[in-house]
Amino acid sequence: MSAPFPSALPIAVVGAGPIGLAAAAHLVGRGMPVKVYEAGSIVGENIRDWGHVRLFTPWRYCVDAEAVRLLARHGWQMPDGEMVPTGHELVSRYLEPLAATPALSAIIETRTRVTAIARHGIDKVVSRGRDGRPFVLVVETPEGERRDLARAVIDASGTWASPNPLGADGIAATGEAAFAERIAYGIPDVLGRDRPLYAGRTTLVVGAGHSAANVLLDLDRLSREAPETAIVWATRGANLARVFGGGAADELPSRADLGTRTRRLIEHGRIRLVAGFAIRHVREEAGRLLVEGETADGPQALPPVDRIVVCTGQRPDLAITRELRLELDPGLECARRLGPAIDPNLHSCGSVPPHGHRELSHPEKGFYTVGVKSYGRAPTFLLLTGYEQARSVAAALSGDLAAADDVRLVLPETGVCTTQIADGPPVADGPSRASCCGGPETDDAPRIVESADTACCARDRCCAA
Repeated sequence: MSAPFPSALPIAVVGAGPIGLAAAAHLVGRGMPVKVYEAGSIVGENIRDWGHVRLFTPWRYCVDAEAVRLLARHGWQMPDGEMVPTGHELVSRYLEPLAATPALSAIIETRTRVTAIARHGIDKVVSRGRDGRPFVLVVETPEGERRDLARAVIDASGTWASPNPLGADGIAATGEAAFAERIAYGIPDVLGRDRPLYAGRTTLVVGAGHSAANVLLDLDRLSREAPETAIVWATRGANLARVFGGGAADELPSRADLGTRTRRLIEHGRIRLVAGFAIRHVREEAGRLLVEGETADGPQALPPVDRIVVCTGQRPDLAITRELRLELDPGLECARRLGPAIDPNLHSCGSVPPHGHRELSHPEKGFYTVGVKSYGRAPTFLLLTGYEQARSVAAALSGDLAAADDVRLVLPETGVCTTQIADGPPVADGPSRASCCGGPETDDAPRIVESADTACCARDRCCAA
């Protein structure tokens, strides 16, 4: 296969979630040829996995400006900007109409999985003439495998499909694979489609992020309807400031309410909390799961449970870019220049400085990672961040460096900052301006997720808030 001059080729966007579609909208708006590859059968498929969950960001923070302009030309009306959508609503009321616009519908290919990206005709070792060669994408489709060429690649494939394991070492706990049928990752719909698996049973929830909080609140509501339902919550760290939140100091009221209601579960004895617990083993005893780990006081076993929900975050799948020259933060696996700004070992205030194409670029010229995957293993990603990334990268690829460098990003404050020590539990810097108090807890209060790219979101984050 001979390679045409790269400038004649389209820009490949991997992933048709919120950030991938935003990137496509910006590129199309600049008159550039684009091809969007989506592994799922429909756009936003990862978001649909947690579609029952309500985001904690209102509509005005959930949409991209260029995408809104494109939609408006076809009669689309923006939902009430202060209302907070569920994942399903984000897909049905925003992503699906966006993908159906004439400008995007012709360039999106679903059920098309990119399995590898390289430079056409050379491997990773070869330097000479590298930047002048197009990219080659290995693509799996229902009709078979093919190879497509692209002038540049924007990887917006997210991290939702690559959850972190149960084991505290970053590798699967002993027995984790053997009992996979009784272990869920992310945010199962315990009040809906997954209710039969959890009603009347004891569930262990592992993790200290907003995804864990959502699952705990849903399970508590289920326990009121099915009284035999019991909940155990295990966290690796001992400080829960990030999940409990900043109360009135949080500029997103729904996020503050999520933390407040989770704290009340502990205060009212609704769940059993085991903090500072590093899981090592899972084994079966009398038909139930026994989870063993280490604490500051030595080895410990949790009470027997029937199911486990793992909300320990995600990690990027780096396999598809193995033949590319990437510069990654050694700990977070994000773009190296972005790492210090989002490193949870240093801070987790949710305040990320403006960043764009320069921080997201790699030694492999023309390749960018955007969206929640650009954060690697770090939490706190918000859709607003990804939309500004997409805008900057699209401008850079069009040659408009002035616009690409004019990066502006203002994120809603969390009202809490924590510093995590790498070899021990988190140490709180404390709520910045207020205690964690809020409105009354109700059984019908919305379930809220931190983020949602496929996004949006977060085992510790989902990928679209």
